[in-house]
Amino acid sequence: MSNIIWKIKTFDEFTVPELYAVLKARVDVFIIEQNCPYPDLDNYDQKAVHIWAEENGNVLAYCRIFDRGIKYDETSIGRVLTTEQGRGKSLGKLLIKYAVETIENRFHTSEIRISAQDYLLKFYGDFGFEDTGKKYLEDDIPHTEMIRN
Repeated sequence: MSNIIWKIKTFDEFTVPELYAVLKARVDVFIIEQNCPYPDLDNYDQKAVHIWAEENGNVLAYCRIFDRGIKYDETSIGRVLTTEQGRGKSLGKLLIKYAVETIENRFHTSEIRISAQDYLLKFYGDFGFEDTGKKYLEDDIPHTEMIRN
């Protein structure tokens, strides 16, 4: 029996333990696992809506979403991750489904722009995201900008 709980909160709604768990998950995946030192704390968390799955206080999957005009002209999804203990449970697919639904419900649009790591292009393509042709290295990791209309 799974005890996975999904949460959707603005920055000001976080409890201190929740914020710590989310930041720990981001550091563990993006900085430690991907061996990529980068400034994760970018002053955008305060403007984001945060979506995550947790079990016993541990974050299993996470992303943050933004309204139009914050990161791009369109709404956006970023910092998408599944932690080691969350992998293999299809949580990534549920996470993107919830992120898209939350954007549609809160921001009343389905136009979403993302910066996807290249190995995930097919994954995002399954949710209607299309390659814009804009490819670049972000922290030495190949990325592609994608849009969903």
